[in-house]
Amino acid sequence: MGGLGLLPVLNLVALGFFDVRWAEGQSTWSFVGTTHYAALTRDPLFGAAILNTVVFALGAVTGQMILGFALALLCSKATRGRVFWRAVFVLPVLIPGIVIGAMWKLLLNPEFGALAQLFELAGLTPVDWLGEPSTALFAVIMVDVWHWTPFCFLLFLAGLESLPRDVYEAATVDGASAWQELTRITLPLMWPTIAVTFVFRLVLAFKVFDEVYLLTGGGPGTATEVVSFTIYQRFFTEDRAGYGAAMAVAVIFLIFLMLAAAAAARRRVQA
Repeated sequence: MGGLGLLPVLNLVALGFFDVRWAEGQSTWSFVGTTHYAALTRDPLFGAAILNTVVFALGAVTGQMILGFALALLCSKATRGRVFWRAVFVLPVLIPGIVIGAMWKLLLNPEFGALAQLFELAGLTPVDWLGEPSTALFAVIMVDVWHWTPFCFLLFLAGLESLPRDVYEAATVDGASAWQELTRITLPLMWPTIAVTFVFRLVLAFKVFDEVYLLTGGGPGTATEVVSFTIYQRFFTEDRAGYGAAMAVAVIFLIFLMLAAAAAARRRVQA
């Protein structure tokens, strides 16, 4: 655990206080103190990346939670073909990221993509989903929802199937409607599963990289610039390892704050 987790993080924290230069295959570390962290507050690209990441994470996770819970609820009540529907709903999460990027880039192509063809059949003008600043982030969110809804579906389905049946039998005897069962029995009993799934997916959504890299490359402009892609550019494109490390540490700190706030909110609810 120390070698795989703690040591790399400590190295990342230390790197954030140095300016690293490469010459003739050798690295030179120059101590700069908190200069990189001070520069973060003046970096408009970092601010745009944080905002886009927050919008992406909240939008994608909300869509995944709602769709995943709805599919799990339907599948748990299915009497026929349950195994078939489980297999169908799980398929997207099994597809490699590189394949998803290529597939959706073709589907969303404004000239020959399947979505553009459907728009033309309906008499509408095709939209350049990935090329317009107003729609690019929404398109990436849509792809992420399609990709990771099965993950939420599996967790919710496992939670629904573990709920006690006697509570529902008692509600049926008392004449409770389907809506009353959902709001007064299912959702309260599922709250721990919902909270854990939401936090887990939110943390993973903050680390999104492959879909942005494959679909838009952070563009157009800064419309889909997210923190993971910005850190990648600082490290590998601009060769600013120290500044990229400081950016990464700042993001880790923000994620820890988010987890602490979620834990505090959960304790208040339980109390």
